[in-house]
Amino acid sequence: MPTAERFGFNAPRLRPLEATLEWAAANRFSYVDFNADAAPNGVHDFDDARARHVRDLSQRHGLHIGIHTSSAVNNAEVAPFVADAVDEYLRANVELAERLGCEWVIVHGGYHFGDVQRRRDVAVSRLQRLHEFAVARQVPLWFENHNKEPDRAEIHYIPDNVEELRWFLEAPGLADSPWFRWSFNAAHAHLVPEGVAGFLDAFGVERIAQVRLTDNTGEYEVHLVPGQGTIDFPDIFRRLDRAGYGGPFSLDFGADEDKVRVRDGWLGL
Repeated sequence: MPTAERFGFNAPRLRPLEATLEWAAANRFSYVDFNADAAPNGVHDFDDARARHVRDLSQRHGLHIGIHTSSAVNNAEVAPFVADAVDEYLRANVELAERLGCEWVIVHGGYHFGDVQRRRDVAVSRLQRLHEFAVARQVPLWFENHNKEPDRAEIHYIPDNVEELRWFLEAPGLADSPWFRWSFNAAHAHLVPEGVAGFLDAFGVERIAQVRLTDNTGEYEVHLVPGQGTIDFPDIFRRLDRAGYGGPFSLDFGADEDKVRVRDGWLGL
């Protein structure tokens, strides 16, 4: 099993980031993802004094922090004006990450309405542009594989399977960049036929920046506490360990006490 210092979590949206960092340190978590879409942690909520305080807290407690952008913002957007706003949204998150001393920004591929090729090309191009912007500011981008929506859903995320993930991880300018890595969502992989094993067989672990953990029953996206769904977490840990993965895990489920209890259970505490 991984050691305690490799665990982190997705922060509650309505709790000030500073309080989350103090809680993380008190409960022996080392990594914190937070979303910057709205108060109290929105992109416009951090003046210079608050930004310095966040940096000081992170350094004092030895915490690693990053921003998790919203998958509701469609990175495959093609509509006039709205498409420009998506670019602005992503750049604003990268700029905030630089100010706060964040070590990553999690980004996504977007979603389509059946017009897959058109959306794919737009999404890849958008991330190629964002990559150049982020590299100039020395902010790594971590790309998350999406969840599969039910077949009869009107929208479908990309990428949700191995073939689609290749579109992004192997895109020109992104394929060999140390600034563009993979945020492997194991629960999302559990929703497609390839499963966790299929993704790891296809891509290995060399480009995995973090592994995101939550549970589901293999039917649709739902953030269950591990043990409430059908994901075999010990098997995931064994596969990753055998492949040589030594990076962090981000817990994206339940209340604070659930995260502590599940992590400690995995650690045998």
